[in-house]
Amino acid sequence: MLKLYIQQTVPNPLAIKLEVDDGEIHALVGPSGSGKTSVLRSIAGLHHPEIGHIECANRVWLNRDSARGPRVAQDASLRSCGFLFQQYALFPHLSALENVRIALHNNGESRAEQIQCARDWLAQLNIAELANRLPRQISGGQQQRVALARALARSPKILLLDEPFSAIDIPTRQTLYQTLAELRKRLHIPIILVTHDLREAHLLADRITVIDQGVGLQTANANDLFAKPRNARVAQLVGIPNLFQGVFNAGRLQWGSSPWAFQITDKGKIPPQSQVAWVIPQAGLSVHSTSQDGRIPCRVKHISALGQIAVIEFVIEAIAETLTWEASAAEVRRLGLEQAALVHLEFNCDLIHIMPLRPINDPRRFMSAADAAP
Repeated sequence: MLKLYIQQTVPNPLAIKLEVDDGEIHALVGPSGSGKTSVLRSIAGLHHPEIGHIECANRVWLNRDSARGPRVAQDASLRSCGFLFQQYALFPHLSALENVRIALHNNGESRAEQIQCARDWLAQLNIAELANRLPRQISGGQQQRVALARALARSPKILLLDEPFSAIDIPTRQTLYQTLAELRKRLHIPIILVTHDLREAHLLADRITVIDQGVGLQTANANDLFAKPRNARVAQLVGIPNLFQGVFNAGRLQWGSSPWAFQITDKGKIPPQSQVAWVIPQAGLSVHSTSQDGRIPCRVKHISALGQIAVIEFVIEAIAETLTWEASAAEVRRLGLEQAALVHLEFNCDLIHIMPLRPINDPRRFMSAADAAP
């Protein structure tokens, strides 16, 4: 298990807290420059935050918190990390076998034992036949497998993946996804995946941490993250389409300056008359061809067909708001949806999720060391 909290103010702010279980794939997502790779580098000992505590497999790798005991800062060479870089970092003059064996150079085993271990890992990743080839003689996906074999050859306590699939074509990427899924069962170590692709994070990760400007905004499984983002910035970063603003007061959500309001069950955490952001998932929207109390009139603005699925954009002309909705081709035909058609939207209030508006520089997003400690 990995336990981590790190905090710094320069050169770039960081305030991250993570706990990753053995066998868990934990994704870090966020904009470029948000601090995702800095987290991996901190774990590996390649970056040194001002304050923090990093513990993996019950061993303290970093402690810069006097409340948690003596100062510790293990060298990167002593931390049992498998690190897979975006660009693979294979030695171009070494064969695939030697690229893997080099990770075992100082482990105390004989050369013959190191070669056998390297061959075993190439075999586990289904590339044994490439042992004698140079990196330039194999494909990008095969290079990725060699790099992964090298990262795993030392039996690390944690595997760090820094956008490992971004430069690979989609069919190869799908195969590597399957390889990673199979490996995580056998390895039973924490795996941290940095990715800019939310679909990839959703597909592979047990939990996702959203990072923005060095700050961990929310950690949740993918379903909860998309259904219940912590604040408007999280909703923006994960690409939730139907994100709106309103005023919430004692269970009543007023949609901006519109005549429409919704009754919402609240946990009592939002003060009266608060400006809030709110989202509604696809499952909370239904479309009707007829008018009825509680339904909101709108017009079809655009329809994009994606095979048997259509993405429909509606505009509520009274307040100039747009919504998106996905439906099957059959549903589109049944409802007679076409450009400029008048339809009526019904909202399931039980699925509306309200959240505070937090500007990007809100100081409440930054943790104190005490708050950050696991």
